[in-house]
Amino acid sequence: MKENREYATFGGGCFWCIEAQLNLIDGITKITSGYSGGHTENPSYREVCSGNTGHAEVVQVEYNPDKIKYTDLLALFFLAHDPTQLNRQGNDIGTQYRSIILYHNEEQKEAIQRVIETFKATVDAPIVTEVKALEKFYPAEEEHYNYYSRNPEQGYCKLVIAPKLAEFKNKIENLL
Repeated sequence: MKENREYATFGGGCFWCIEAQLNLIDGITKITSGYSGGHTENPSYREVCSGNTGHAEVVQVEYNPDKIKYTDLLALFFLAHDPTQLNRQGNDIGTQYRSIILYHNEEQKEAIQRVIETFKATVDAPIVTEVKALEKFYPAEEEHYNYYSRNPEQGYCKLVIAPKLAEFKNKIENLL
């Protein structure tokens, strides 16, 4: 019997961080790091890092809606990063690290607006998350998939991802 599947696409800083955080969530069946929201066809990691493609580093999440709702994924996404930082997350600076949600259909668009309205009451600054229709998703190079789990001792993983992952685990402890 085939499992029910839907997709969500989020960008909230480095895709390695968001992927590591969302990998903790039951109901997510696959996460693919990639690029979206820009104007360059088939961009490479190096091109996206230049900031000249218009693309953000994003993750495309395949999930089972019988196990987790889209609105729950949105809430987790907002807990995984700071949606009040414009074109950055911590020391990762540039439009490629912007907070962005790319919706796949009108139902997702409406859900995003509802969750943002609810989330606004929990933060002290304006939410700057860009919301737009997904036009095209470009998968990243394979070396970016499961980056944290394959490279936990790498400097960026130890200094940036591990603390973010620990903070995310604390935030969602009562939700899991």
